[in-house]
Amino acid sequence: MLAGAGALTLALTSGVAGLAGTAQAATKTTPVFVKCVAPAPQPGADGSQNFTVTLPDGAKAGETVPIEIDPGETPVVPMFTIDTVNTIKAKLLVGGVAQTVTSPATPSHQEAGKKADPPKFSGTVKIPDGTEGTTVDVTIDQVVTDADLAGTVYTTTCTPDPRPSQPVGSVAVAALPKDPVTTRLTPNSGKAGTSVVATGANFPAGAVTCSALLAGTPTGDAGTGTADATGAASCTLTVTKKADEIRIDGSVTPYKAFVYVEDVPGVKNPVDVEVLPGPLGIGPQGGNPAVDFGKVTINGKPQSVTGQFTAMTVQDFRGGTLGWDVTATRTPFLNEATGHSMPKAQIGIQPSCKVTNPDSPSTCTAGAPGAITDTPMKVASQAAGGDQLTGGEFEVGGAGLIQLPAFAFADTYRSVVTFSIA
Repeated sequence: MLAGAGALTLALTSGVAGLAGTAQAATKTTPVFVKCVAPAPQPGADGSQNFTVTLPDGAKAGETVPIEIDPGETPVVPMFTIDTVNTIKAKLLVGGVAQTVTSPATPSHQEAGKKADPPKFSGTVKIPDGTEGTTVDVTIDQVVTDADLAGTVYTTTCTPDPRPSQPVGSVAVAALPKDPVTTRLTPNSGKAGTSVVATGANFPAGAVTCSALLAGTPTGDAGTGTADATGAASCTLTVTKKADEIRIDGSVTPYKAFVYVEDVPGVKNPVDVEVLPGPLGIGPQGGNPAVDFGKVTINGKPQSVTGQFTAMTVQDFRGGTLGWDVTATRTPFLNEATGHSMPKAQIGIQPSCKVTNPDSPSTCTAGAPGAITDTPMKVASQAAGGDQLTGGEFEVGGAGLIQLPAFAFADTYRSVVTFSIA
């Protein structure tokens, strides 16, 4: 088990050597110049790729909406005639927030000398919170195609230049509040005759009603209340018969669960169990091994190298409603033995975060791409739950990019990136 809130440190190395060189849908087609790196011996290619993206005209902040992507012909011209099973991962920025839409694994027949034309695919993206009354742009950060050939996967990566791309679609975000929700029941259990106060958020100011349900059908128990100017609603009803949910009418699902206690005659024998909080931690606590970003040869021009941060485990076993943030900081690029440094070198990260335990009550959100400096940069977070339980198990990582200056001492340099959770 992981220790409490703390930090995880890993090292990045880079060698420098030698000298040499839900509304109406809108569809938009956008040419995007991409640079594609293909697995050897297949050569990569640079060129324009027409992305056709379909999104709703409008949505609400926090809403998950459908998206359809037709990648169009890629600039890569295959050397071989081949049959594979392909999976496409479109890495997008939705209002600056990194999200990935993944295609199903699809059989592909490719003719030698003919450009690949992958099929369109669908998925969903989430409109970021806090975007009410704005227009959210969708841009392409990277497109990764995994081709499975007899169990071996060959990856082609196409990156827009400039990165990310210009907008390939947009969604107008409603200025109105989010959908009304029932947030809490007080109490959330009881026998016949129990008076329950249901609270909610995002309701129009004025009178509200509330009702009890059993298996989705109203039981007939109902009550009244009011919502104030901020959208906070309160409604009281008395439970007279068996129910398993209570809602403020007009709210969206899921409604709040209610445990109906049957009054059974006999001798009562209460059973108590104490559930203790566990830790919040990021691991492994001993740190990850160095991340090798390969080598680059000095050629008199600024250069970039890419790599992948080793995934880290986040465990939140606190059993409460708290959130957490994972942040990253780094040290300068140095070689302590030789005394050489690269003060102009930069490190960037395209964060990723996913739930690894399906029973986790929370989701996690990856931070926006950006440069890692000595100022903490948020790379992932779990929102506080308000009245809802939070926690779970997650995996945090991301793609990395090192930008190197045109000139530096030929040497091996190291920067230590530390990931911390709080």
